[in-house]
Amino acid sequence: MTTTSGKGPMGPGGGSRAPRAGEVDGAPEADASSGNGTPGDGPGAGEGVAALHRTNGAGAVGVTVADPAGSGPGPAERLAGGPVMLGAIRRTVTVSLDGTEVRVPEDATILDALHREGSPAQADTPTLCWAPNMDPVNACRVCVVEVEGSRALVPSCARRCEDGMEVRTDTDKVRHSRRMVLELLASSVDMTQASADVARWMTDYGVDPERYGPPAPPAAAGERDRRHAGHHPAPDGATRATVAQPVKIDNELYVRDYSRCIMCYKCVNACGTDAQFTFAIAAAGRGFDARIATEHDVELPGSACVYCGNCIGVCPTGALKSVAEHDRREAGDWHPDEETVTTTICSFCGVGCNLELHVQRGEIVNVTSPADHSVTHGHLCIKGRFGFRHVQNLPEA
Repeated sequence: MTTTSGKGPMGPGGGSRAPRAGEVDGAPEADASSGNGTPGDGPGAGEGVAALHRTNGAGAVGVTVADPAGSGPGPAERLAGGPVMLGAIRRTVTVSLDGTEVRVPEDATILDALHREGSPAQADTPTLCWAPNMDPVNACRVCVVEVEGSRALVPSCARRCEDGMEVRTDTDKVRHSRRMVLELLASSVDMTQASADVARWMTDYGVDPERYGPPAPPAAAGERDRRHAGHHPAPDGATRATVAQPVKIDNELYVRDYSRCIMCYKCVNACGTDAQFTFAIAAAGRGFDARIATEHDVELPGSACVYCGNCIGVCPTGALKSVAEHDRREAGDWHPDEETVTTTICSFCGVGCNLELHVQRGEIVNVTSPADHSVTHGHLCIKGRFGFRHVQNLPEA
């Protein structure tokens, strides 16, 4: 199912006013019929927007922002003597990506440049803490690249492009750094439920976490939460440190499996200023004992959590997942290879959020939202993410 959406009221107060002379919809008119300032065939003063929709000698003009319900003008219409609506003008800069010069907007990050103008290999730069619908977190450092003149490797997700910048993405130094980051994470964190991309990157970079020795025994329930920040026991040298611990299940909607947490901070930001502004969770502890926690380490029902599940939507390793997914995985009834995804519109209210229904063997197992959707930007509320049981007449959990 697909949908189209119009634009809301224009201006702080909405509504409109009659255009003045030389204006279309209150904005200065750009005349495409002459390059020397000679008046063209556009509407005159007082003719209003209606004049834009009638056919004249130059052909139909098409709609403007005053008619959000209509379709946009085609290329021929835009160049046929009508108004030309311009967006913000952005200066471009020249950047060298592994010897190939490209031009990108001046506020673009190196990762933006790799995604937009890079080769398929360059666009496949590994990322863990980055998401297209969130501000850069700068935590995982797996997307680092070399920049000419920079002493250290720089995170491509946050470093802005500069004119004349020379970027190298596949040097021995870059590959060694990425391999070490992935290897150290995999040595202490269970990465078996991370995305297929993460698994592929670990193979491509030759990650071998087993060379650090066997893992230490898992911590008891709540043990990592009670540790004194900054006080670390001396390692015995026989095992590698891990964050292994029991799964936290204290509500009916989702679980927290922090043995899979890489401290990417995406869940914290999604709960905070990037999406929900609930601030139910934050980072606690220091060093290897750093962890994601609620205020005063209370259980989730006692926190400020509103169960929107946006933290689940951005988690890259499966540390946060729905109870439905957790139960199916535990029962051996999880079939990602058979999963289909269908896009539809949420019916709970009139906002118009896009939903992606993840279906396995005829049952909805998860609901997400596309990161590039103009309404949700990948985020949902509790109803959109978890309120799908009525679709299949399933009993309440």
